[in-house]
Amino acid sequence: MTLKDSYSGLQIGLHWSIALLIIANYFISDGMPEAFDAMMAGKPVTGWVPEFHVVVGTMILGLVVLRLVVRLVQGAPVEHSKAGSVSARLAKLGHLALYVLMLVVPAFGAIAWYGKTESTANLHVLTMNVMMILAVGHAAVALLHHYVLKDGLLNRMTRAN
Repeated sequence: MTLKDSYSGLQIGLHWSIALLIIANYFISDGMPEAFDAMMAGKPVTGWVPEFHVVVGTMILGLVVLRLVVRLVQGAPVEHSKAGSVSARLAKLGHLALYVLMLVVPAFGAIAWYGKTESTANLHVLTMNVMMILAVGHAAVALLHHYVLKDGLLNRMTRAN
């Protein structure tokens, strides 16, 4: 893996595209429990929300896989925190958790929807809420670095190499 000062334009584009799709899918999900229950009961699923939610969730899964491949090929910026420090370990753990959840949440959703499994649907909702809490924390820390610490950390995800 190559080390550099910032992410590539492709990595930045994937980051923000995935973030926007996750936010959209989170807020455009009203009615999904009812649509899922209707599907489970063999009734027709109506409205645009279920189709939007499933299509966007599938897109998220594909883009996250692409993002991981691009990261493996292009590398990531050098660690901002001192290697081995508590903040560096927390940053690594937080990013790892977000990557895992960005894969697991849509996978659970797809398994629940296409496999018609209620328990997986419940896991999908639970892991989505955990991911959103982590994502809000991730954004808060990025803004803290940018506006309070003024250390340029956020620039790595806003300006390409």
